[in-house]
Amino acid sequence: MHSLPSQAMRPFSLSSPSSHSSRYLRFFPISFPVFPKSKFLNFPTKSPPLIVRNCSSVSTKTPSEFRKNRAVSEPDEKLRALRQLFSKPGVGIDAYIIPSQDAHQSEFIAECYMRRAYISGFTGSAGTAVVTKDKAALWTDGRYFLQADKQLSSSWILMRAGNLGVPTSSEWLSDVLAPGGRVGIDPFLFSADAAEELRDAIAKKNHELVFLYDTNLVDEIWKEARPKPPNKLIRVHDLKYAGLDVASKFSTLRSELVNAGSSAIVISMLDEIAWLSNLRGNDIPHSPVMYAYLIVEINKAKLFVDNSKVNPDVMEHLKSAGVELMPYDTILSEVKSLAAQGARLWLDRSSVNAAIVNTYTAACEKQYKHIEKTNKSQKNVDLNGWSTAPAGIYKASPVSLAKAIKTAAELEGMQNCHLRDAAALAQFWAWLEEEIHKDVKLTEVEVADQLLEFRSRQSGFIGTSFDTISGSGPNGAIIHYKPEPASCSIVDGNKLFLLDSGGQYVDGTTDITRTVHFGEPKAWEKECFTRVLQGHIALDQAVFPENTPGFVLDAFARSSLWKIGLDYRHGTGHGVGAALNVHEGPQSISFRYGNMTPLQKGMIVSNEPGYYEDHAFGIRIENLIVVKEADTPIRFGGIEYLGFEKLTFVPIQAKLIDLTLLSAEEITWLNDYHSQVWEKGRGPITHHGPTGLKKSFGLAIMVFTLQIEANLKGLTGLAFAGWFSPSVALEQHTATRQAVTAICAVHF
Repeated sequence: MHSLPSQAMRPFSLSSPSSHSSRYLRFFPISFPVFPKSKFLNFPTKSPPLIVRNCSSVSTKTPSEFRKNRAVSEPDEKLRALRQLFSKPGVGIDAYIIPSQDAHQSEFIAECYMRRAYISGFTGSAGTAVVTKDKAALWTDGRYFLQADKQLSSSWILMRAGNLGVPTSSEWLSDVLAPGGRVGIDPFLFSADAAEELRDAIAKKNHELVFLYDTNLVDEIWKEARPKPPNKLIRVHDLKYAGLDVASKFSTLRSELVNAGSSAIVISMLDEIAWLSNLRGNDIPHSPVMYAYLIVEINKAKLFVDNSKVNPDVMEHLKSAGVELMPYDTILSEVKSLAAQGARLWLDRSSVNAAIVNTYTAACEKQYKHIEKTNKSQKNVDLNGWSTAPAGIYKASPVSLAKAIKTAAELEGMQNCHLRDAAALAQFWAWLEEEIHKDVKLTEVEVADQLLEFRSRQSGFIGTSFDTISGSGPNGAIIHYKPEPASCSIVDGNKLFLLDSGGQYVDGTTDITRTVHFGEPKAWEKECFTRVLQGHIALDQAVFPENTPGFVLDAFARSSLWKIGLDYRHGTGHGVGAALNVHEGPQSISFRYGNMTPLQKGMIVSNEPGYYEDHAFGIRIENLIVVKEADTPIRFGGIEYLGFEKLTFVPIQAKLIDLTLLSAEEITWLNDYHSQVWEKGRGPITHHGPTGLKKSFGLAIMVFTLQIEANLKGLTGLAFAGWFSPSVALEQHTATRQAVTAICAVHF
């Protein structure tokens, strides 16, 4: 993540916060580009605007074409009610922007904060809705184009962000509003950077950005139907899984504060708070975090959280770490108080919301005037090291990088939970294949539910790490597809089936995708799958010098697809938390080349190239990998070289592979991987799963191994140009096949 320029000398103030703004019990940055230029913020909950590549299966449309298949606009009561509030006293706006986020820029949010989904009907995790007095538009990225097209009513314009001819929301507002228009936002839902960039963008047409501190307009029309805020208990994350105690983490952070000339830091990202405090919550689906703010000063710390979530164990844990509890909704008043005391606050403007930053800057302005009036010296320093003249330190949060580099205990937990997860998946795939071959009709939802059942039998399982993407045939082409009971499809044994899923365990977090076919795949499907696999292998085998940012490696995963003019509309890899968010930054592997964060030892990223043909099929192969030191014979320039180590060990279906496309080295990789799958999988099957797992895991490996052998035998009559021999490849399978045969003889 880039560091932002310091604005220590009198930061700007967009507007003066209301005296009632501290009452708030509300809450990846703008989910979809509202600005003409991007800042490439940290993924995931800090995801940058997406740049969508044009693929052969995607045709670019102008905004006017997006509604061609929609009926004539129908009345929308929610939009009507929202627009009526535009002229309410104290509001007075011409447009209102509803982002996806809560007050902490979270990717996944509690149901009561799903305002954009409520107003638009679009349930994808990324998107921005903009409502004017006579129009409504929604921006989302390539992962959600098909889903949004299905879910939006005819009252909405779908803006396919990143496609040619599609304006950003700020550009669109500048065009549709008369000069001098007022654009309203809830400042708690925008990062300070996002709000400033939006303000600057719309100011070009003399439009004004209006902060509505005291009310969220969507909440006003949601009324009693709005779900209650979450209030589930917080738990202590055991030191044996964390690896570092809170005191050690605070000590490192305070050293960073001193070096930056700061007296305190405001932390608002929920996973950063959970990691730093060694606490876990249950406020948000799929993410073990709690709604809170944390202020760490040089000699004390305050956690702003609903006290009803804190049990005696957590209270004692916080007390021993020197953390004082404060009501969640007092964060703004505390920020004002710190400014009045002369605190130099460290604020990450890419994540801390505009309400907090603007409150602090306004309080600083007030303090400056007070100092000038009383003619006090700004050089005086008190016992806390605070200057009597407050000033912001605007830099990236140091917690983000510290959290991304896993401790030895965190890596051990991730390795262990992945093996238990693999055992559940082995049982699941064996079950599903058997059911499909018996011609049992199963819906995508029923399949996802059964996978959850298998996972729930594993020790330490807490829940899913995201909504399972269970997509049969054309639904697999919807990159973040979420099947619904009322509208999902039957899993068709004659079509590709994509399953992207993950689990939260007490010791780690998993995320895995496999694409399979239960019948006879078409030649084109096999070629596409094989090219995706080649990209997966290329990234897995990559060796690169230290200080290499992830975007440098992205082309490794796309190269095989590029050779025939194919591509995919998402990044190749995201960071993953340890018993935390399944998406975390600052590292990523993506074509978004603005993220200069280097990959470092101990970081975990996903390896997930894919290919998607709209209305036909989707393919993705995903493992989690950890950055490790590479043992190279030479170290040019005296620097260290890095590579990857796999965390995920689940078979890759071989019937989908066109072996004529693979090199000998790629086939060796596949053989070695399946050997590791078997060797590493035996432990959790024996010790953590029921007896039936032994049979199912053995069946899964046997099926995949025998399929590889059958495919290779079929190539015997083909002429190869001296670089590949089927017999050699078959010999490489011998050890694995013998091991599988032995276990099957015992358990079948």
